Amino acid sequence: MRVRARARRTLVTTVAAAGAAALLLAGCAQDPDESPGQGATGASGGAARTTLTVGVFGAFGLQEAGLYDTYMAQNPGIRIEQTSIERNENYYPQLLTHLGTGSGLADIQAVEVNNIAEITATQADKLVDLAKVPGVDKAAYLPWKWAQGTAPAAKGGATVGLGTDIGPQGICYRKDLFEAAGLPTDRTAVGALWAGDWNKYLEAGRTYRAKAGEGKAFVDSASGVMAAVTGSSAQRFYDEQGKVVYKTNPAVRGAFDLAASFATEGLSAKLQQFTPSWDQGFSNGSFATVSCPAWMLGYIQDKAGPAGKDKWDVAQAPKPSNWGGSFLVVPKAGKRAEEAAKLAAWLTAPAQQATLFEKRGSFPSASAAYKLPAVSGAQHAYFGGAPIGEIFSKAAEGVPVTVVGPKDLVIAQNLADIGMLQVDQKGRSPEEGWEAAVKAIDNALDQ
Repeated sequence: MRVRARARRTLVTTVAAAGAAALLLAGCAQDPDESPGQGATGASGGAARTTLTVGVFGAFGLQEAGLYDTYMAQNPGIRIEQTSIERNENYYPQLLTHLGTGSGLADIQAVEVNNIAEITATQADKLVDLAKVPGVDKAAYLPWKWAQGTAPAAKGGATVGLGTDIGPQGICYRKDLFEAAGLPTDRTAVGALWAGDWNKYLEAGRTYRAKAGEGKAFVDSASGVMAAVTGSSAQRFYDEQGKVVYKTNPAVRGAFDLAASFATEGLSAKLQQFTPSWDQGFSNGSFATVSCPAWMLGYIQDKAGPAGKDKWDVAQAPKPSNWGGSFLVVPKAGKRAEEAAKLAAWLTAPAQQATLFEKRGSFPSASAAYKLPAVSGAQHAYFGGAPIGEIFSKAAEGVPVTVVGPKDLVIAQNLADIGMLQVDQKGRSPEEGWEAAVKAIDNALDQ
C-alpha cells in the first residue's frame, strides 16, 4: 500500500488511455429480461438478454480493454453495462452505504486494495464466496493477493474478492544521470547495486551524490522511499489479530528512519508525489531514481515526454514490494448473483488479466498469467526495451503475504504527509517528524 494509492487507479488509466467520462454510481439495474437495449458498446440486441451491471471507479480498464465485448460475444444472452465514479474516495463511501442497505448495488462492484481489508472484515457476509465459483482456481493467483480478498477465519474465511491487478515495484532510473555520476547503467548491474537490502539503495545514493551535478537528486522524495520500504514487510501497521502496531513495529520505524536519511543527507529532490512539480521532475531530470510499480511506467513516459525515451530504464527493487491493485466483489443482494459471479471469475481469470496488461498496463494478480506470451515476453520500448514482464513477475512473486488493516491508508498518509514531508521539505528532525505523524494518526484513529 502506498500513500498516494488512492489516486492510483485514475493515474493508471489516464496514462494508458486518456480519460473516461465519469458516470453516476451504479444503481440497481433494470430487471434483466425486461427488454433489449444498449450494451457496453452500444450495440442493440435483437432479443431479450440478461443485463449484468458493473460498478467501478475511474477508467478501470476492463471495458477499455474490450473484455466486456469479448464476454458478450461468447455469451449472447448476456449484456454488460458499466457505470463509473471518477475517484475512489467518492465511490467507496457510497459502496459501503449501499452494502449496508442492500440496495443500489451493481451486480459486480470494484474494490480498491486500500479498502479490501475493511470489506473482508465487515462486509463478507453480504458478498458471494467467489472461491466456490466453477473455474476459479486458488492456485492460479498469487498467495498474498488471494489472502487480501479472503475474510478472516472469525468472519467465515470466504474469499469475497478476486484480484484484477497488482502494482509490483521496480526502481526506475535515469541512465544519463547514472553515467554522469560514474554508476553503471545496465539494468542488471544497477539492480545488483542494492540487491536484497534497502540500505544498499541509500549507499548507492551516497555514491551518486558524490559525483552528481548540482540539483540532480538521487530520489524524488523521502516519502516515496518510505512507502516502498514499508511495502516490503509482511507486517506493517496491524498485527494478525487486527491490533494497530505501527508505533512498536521496527519495520515501520526502520523504514521511516531510513527514508529520513535520504532527506537529511541531501539525496532527495524534496518533491511531493502526484503534484505538478513532481510531474516536471520527470522531464527536467531533477532526480535520478523513483520507486515505480508497473503501472507507473506509462505515467513516466507521459510526463517525461519524447525527450526521455531511452534515458529512463527500470531495474529490480532491493526487495519485492507492491503498490496498488483492485478486486471484484459480488453482492449477495443482487438479483443476478450467480451470473455475476461467473462474469467476475472470467474477468479475473489469467487469460483476461494478460489481456488487461497488454492493453492497459495493469499487471496481473494471477501468477498463472505470467507464463502467457503477452506477459512473459513484454518489453517496454520507451525504457530501452526493458523486459518488464520478467522484471515485474519476479517482483510480484516475491511480495510477502501482508497483514492489511482497515485504516492502513490513514496511517500511511499521515506518516508521509504529516511526518516525512516535514523532514523532507521543512528541515524537521526525523524524531520531530515521527512524533508529528503519531499525533496525527492517534487523532485520526481516536486513540
